[in-house]
Amino acid sequence: MKLRRSRLYVPGNTPKMIPPAGLYGADVISLDLEDAVHPEFKLDARMLVSEALKVVDFGPDTEVTVRINPISTPWGKWDIKQIVCERLDGIYIPKVETTEDVILVDDMVSEMEQKKGLQLGRIKLFATMETAKGILNAKEIALCSKRLEGITIGGEDLTADLGGIRSPDGIAIHTSRQLIVLAAKAAGIQAIDTVYSDFQDMEGLRRETELIKKMGFDGKACIHPSQVEVIHEVFNPTPEEIGYAVRVKKAMEEAKLKGSGVIAIGRKMVDRPIMLKAERILALAEAAELPIPTFEELEEGGGK
Repeated sequence: MKLRRSRLYVPGNTPKMIPPAGLYGADVISLDLEDAVHPEFKLDARMLVSEALKVVDFGPDTEVTVRINPISTPWGKWDIKQIVCERLDGIYIPKVETTEDVILVDDMVSEMEQKKGLQLGRIKLFATMETAKGILNAKEIALCSKRLEGITIGGEDLTADLGGIRSPDGIAIHTSRQLIVLAAKAAGIQAIDTVYSDFQDMEGLRRETELIKKMGFDGKACIHPSQVEVIHEVFNPTPEEIGYAVRVKKAMEEAKLKGSGVIAIGRKMVDRPIMLKAERILALAEAAELPIPTFEELEEGGGK
């Protein structure tokens, strides 16, 4: 399982913020060439990010991505031509409205990989829907490219496009969030939520992250390093969840040895959805390097 609990935006035109970006513990960093950069400085930012990808050590466990400019603009096409390199793990495509937006980027990345002698298909894509049109096309977009590993939602632009009001309850984009999750899960890829813009409101961030976790999102974008820890705390399984998942796994193994299709923990029957959830919790715990007790350790500890 590839962890993408947190994705930290790093302005691509701010030299002092790029080198330490990998130190904040985010699963993913996104060097931003779009919203964070004024049109007058797009070229400078692209050159800075391109050089940073070649020389900056972001750490072995950090997924390094770039948010390019919309592919409908000349900036987006030039971004792809300049940033594709060995250290680039993925590209976030903003303002995606149709499958053609993703396919065009896919084709351009393939061309650049071949030109630079890189493994074909190594660089992953992530599509961000920020308009009503994009949200309604999310199902088709999520299925249009083998490179696509996740789809995301842009809350601020989407709210403006809908004519809604961005509020703490998230009502303006609630249905859109549900559609993104449905499209992602149907395609077997990840769903990543938008940013929580008030980086000083940690309780608000926690509430929103808990909400989107319940909805089925796999991660959340963030605009400040201080948000990373809270997001990880919410997405990480608790010791109790891990312990129960270990028990479910043990019960599955025992049932298999007995040739039984019936799995029980104590006096409670366990069905397939619970088994799948247990497998996902253990995979997430392993990827996050959280302690996973053995069944014997749980028994010795009194079943906790």
